[in-house]
Amino acid sequence: MDKAADPILQVLHDYKAAVYAKDVDAFVALYAPDILAFDMWDAWTYEGVASWRRMVEGWFGSLGAERVAVDFSEARTVVSQDLAVVHAFVTYKAVSAHGEELRSMDNRITATLRQTGDGWKIFHQHSSSPIDPASTKVVFKR
Repeated sequence: MDKAADPILQVLHDYKAAVYAKDVDAFVALYAPDILAFDMWDAWTYEGVASWRRMVEGWFGSLGAERVAVDFSEARTVVSQDLAVVHAFVTYKAVSAHGEELRSMDNRITATLRQTGDGWKIFHQHSSSPIDPASTKVVFKR
């Protein structure tokens, strides 16, 4: 990812860093107050930054000593004056306190951002994984 050439890729970089650090404030700061998230887990939607913050606090709090390493691949962006869209494949890897990979899963992610006085903020995010039609189970490996 060439962050200098595409400021939206910097948002992805900051996402990765915040998740690995389990930094709720840094993670939530990537989002607009009116975030609408269609996430893979638990709730049908998360509406507003307070709802999103509660989800993030639960996620990071559930990790214990583990960390999550995030890797984006094939990120593609479209940027206009004050709106941007990014979509990518994302891998989440659980890492032990000793740096060992414990498990991983792949998702697809799309985010829509708007330019604000505080930089680019995500106001809509959608994550998904395909469903195997034979088993109706989620496919977590690309």
